[in-house]
Amino acid sequence: MKHAVAEFIGTMTLVLFGCGAAVIAGGDIGLTGISFAFGLALIGMAYGIGNVSGCHINPAVTIGAVIAGRLPSSKALTYILSQLAGAVAGAAILYIIATGKGGGYDVTASGLGQNGWGAGYLGEYNMVSAFVFELVATFLFVVVILGATGAGAPAAVAGMAIGLTLVVIHLVGINVTGVSVNPARSFGPALFAGDHAMGQLWLFIVAPVLGATAAGVLFKSGMLDAD
Repeated sequence: MKHAVAEFIGTMTLVLFGCGAAVIAGGDIGLTGISFAFGLALIGMAYGIGNVSGCHINPAVTIGAVIAGRLPSSKALTYILSQLAGAVAGAAILYIIATGKGGGYDVTASGLGQNGWGAGYLGEYNMVSAFVFELVATFLFVVVILGATGAGAPAAVAGMAIGLTLVVIHLVGINVTGVSVNPARSFGPALFAGDHAMGQLWLFIVAPVLGATAAGVLFKSGMLDAD
């Protein structure tokens, strides 16, 4: 139960403050500020709940950890369901806050920090660009996570390394997809953003899972394990 609670709170925090930075403060802080909001939220949770659940707060990370042999497969479903529930809770809180703005806030028109691609979405990159970015970025992200939390790695700075990696990924990728690398982060806002966001959700599940799987396989094979 404590793992479930930690993963719920961590994922809720990531969605609330990461997507919240885009929805509430994006015009003031820009893409750089949004990037740091996601990374700093992850760093905070890494030190807050990392000793409880490992602070996956991301189904792709959980899948990569299972494949790499870092997490028993029997715990994976609990982690993933807790992450999805936390993402929905974070998006719901953000929805309540955003729609309380004077003059109103149209989620259908303005969004809730959902991921996407194509005409009308940020840089208007196509589906291939979106898929390749999410696949490669998630692979590299999970490589950093598994490496920074492996045996012999300096545990005290793992959260910082992982969070700053998420910042860099956002700096490069926000205009491409809004950056997912996390199916739960995509799922929560999409539920509130409408049919179009839900219709594109598959990419933000498939590409991150494939990228995380590849990273997990590399660590399981010993190719990236420290000597």
